[in-house]
Amino acid sequence: MPLLRLLFLIIGLSIILGLIIWLINSIYHLYIQVSFTAPLLGKLLIFLIIGLLGLLIYAFIYYFNLAVSGKFFFTRRQERSRPKLPEQKTEAAHETLKAVRRQVQQIQDKVTQKALLSRSLQIETSLAKGDLKVVVFGTGSAGKTSLVNALIGEMVGNVEATLGTTKMGETYSLKLSGVSRDILITDTPGILEVGVEGTEREQLARKLATEADLLLFVVDNDLRQSEYYPLQTLVNIGKRSLLILNKIDLYPKEELTLLMKQLQQRVKVLISPLDIIAVAAKPQSFLLETKEIIEPKPEIIPLIKRLAVVLRAEGEDLIADNILLQSQRLGEEARKMINSQRRQQADKIIDRYRWIGAGVISVTPLPVVDMLAMAAVNAQMVIEIGQIYGCELNSDRGKELALSLGKTLVSLGIVKGALDLLSKALQLNITTYLVGKAIQGVTAAYLTRIAGKSFVEYFRHDQDWGDGGITEVVQRQFELSRKNEFVQRFVNDAIANVVEPLTSTWEEDEKKFTITSGKQEATLEEDDW
Repeated sequence: MPLLRLLFLIIGLSIILGLIIWLINSIYHLYIQVSFTAPLLGKLLIFLIIGLLGLLIYAFIYYFNLAVSGKFFFTRRQERSRPKLPEQKTEAAHETLKAVRRQVQQIQDKVTQKALLSRSLQIETSLAKGDLKVVVFGTGSAGKTSLVNALIGEMVGNVEATLGTTKMGETYSLKLSGVSRDILITDTPGILEVGVEGTEREQLARKLATEADLLLFVVDNDLRQSEYYPLQTLVNIGKRSLLILNKIDLYPKEELTLLMKQLQQRVKVLISPLDIIAVAAKPQSFLLETKEIIEPKPEIIPLIKRLAVVLRAEGEDLIADNILLQSQRLGEEARKMINSQRRQQADKIIDRYRWIGAGVISVTPLPVVDMLAMAAVNAQMVIEIGQIYGCELNSDRGKELALSLGKTLVSLGIVKGALDLLSKALQLNITTYLVGKAIQGVTAAYLTRIAGKSFVEYFRHDQDWGDGGITEVVQRQFELSRKNEFVQRFVNDAIANVVEPLTSTWEEDEKKFTITSGKQEATLEEDDW
């Protein structure tokens, strides 16, 4: 306990003790005088005095603590009330980056793997450094570079109102009173420019905007639909945004008031009215009667004030939000690449099994349609697809899944539908005789593909068929597989993998039959002779 506080406490307690002794003596004499004539009234008086005395002592202790240690308690309360959200988000970002690195190890493409690891390190560096990234975004003629120039107090590029001025994302450092972190202002290329180069610059601008902690969306007129969509997209992914109306020196006061109201109404679901700021980053010069040219100073004080308010109050949250968003987006990108890789591996397995099954059934046609459906869902194929998705299945489980899907194919009429569909498609390409020999094998290959694709969806969703169950998944794959463009490609592949081998076999059998028949005829002639 501090010495001064201890001294005050001793003095206070000494005074209270002296007062208590004096009061006790006074109360005693008063009680003797009153109780002599009215004993009950004397007792009530004693209780009242004791209660008042206790209240006085409590008040003294309460206000003494408040006065002496108020600053200490206020500080502790303030520290406890500081938002823990940035810390939680930062921790979540760290965990996401760890998960991303584990995922990246599964990617077989070494170039992609290296690129994703590099980006994860960049995010981690940003997390450690913690600069506030402010990105200036908008059309090429809205005056973005002029605005950056006015903010940092020096020329940063050509500020003429022509499209395509800023070709690369240029970043400048800015210090703001009351904000401890460095502020990095990035001037992006303009959006909505024509041509290939304009499209490339817009893609760069959008990429930089998605990496911003705070976005300054600059316009010089009412917000067009083509400008509204990019702003809406960025706000919806969590980008804190200020809408900056530039070049207000070009508008009369009444027209400017009306324009501000229109902007507020147009973006009311996206941006608060407090975050819509009117500025003149580079007011037009004018000529006096004395022929003197006056260059007005930029009118950006409202923007600087709003920046200061937002960055001081929300800076830590903005950094944490952005880092978490970047790490989550990187994780999502890694997941998409892994899913794409797994799909390619699964397609190879499906392709292998469908043509193996087709060849076997073409050589030995099945008499029962149900058996054809069962042939389309090979249990070993199910097990191998499951392994790709990290699901280890035993033989019994593979057979169980295959049987379940086979029954679904039959019950939905997909087997019969596939037979009819492929019979018509094959008749347009090969002879009737070969259709009869090939149809079951080709259909088996077709059904195997539907089954395999259905199992890919099952394993991709952690061994879950979804709300619609196995029926909905199988029906969706059948609908995708009956599209004309797919059927045509499939028939072409089937001719190459099933029909042509059958044709070769048929021709060889016919040749052997002809040779055998010729020998038999020659033998008969010799016997007759």
